Amino acid sequence: MIKLHGFTISNYFNMAKMALLEKDIAFEFVNVQPNQEEDHLARSPMGKVPFIETSEGFISETNVIFDYLEDLGKGPSLYPADPFERAKTRELIKEIELYIELPARTCLAEAFFGGSVSDETKEKAKVALKLGIACLKRRGKFAPYVAGDSFTYADIMFAYSLNLARGCAKRVLDMDLLEDFASAESLLALIASRDSAKLIAADQKR
Repeated sequence: MIKLHGFTISNYFNMAKMALLEKDIAFEFVNVQPNQEEDHLARSPMGKVPFIETSEGFISETNVIFDYLEDLGKGPSLYPADPFERAKTRELIKEIELYIELPARTCLAEAFFGGSVSDETKEKAKVALKLGIACLKRRGKFAPYVAGDSFTYADIMFAYSLNLARGCAKRVLDMDLLEDFASAESLLALIASRDSAKLIAADQKR
């Protein structure tokens, strides 16, 4: 059985968890925080979470975990069958991660952990997030899902990245990332109504 290592408030952990739940792949949760201990680094070379433990070894990086789960051929596919559409879905995943999730993460310490970030960092994050949201508006289909009419890994990245980025922007940058972006609001609500999302939300409260 796959073991999923991480902790329940990590958005990347919850992305991997949602993928496992959506594909109905049995897994065991192993509660672990990021760290630089040697035994942890042997399993996750950068010391990050999530990572999964398989009978053959360990796999880290959420995007790679998505692809591994898909390659197992179990449960419903969360990528389009058409090669071009599959590539466009991966493109969306990467754009959301690079241009929305990662800029927001530069403000994470101040948003949620009592730290502070410089005005320069805030200004860079604000500019980057505006560009990232503009990119998503151009690229997302929202029909009703972000890549089209089917739920995909891009929706998982969308939900957990947008929620984190929105919280950071509101608390630190005085920005509403989804102002005048009703289609994104509707999609967040749609994804939150899924059984997998409800289970994850419940686990976060424990």
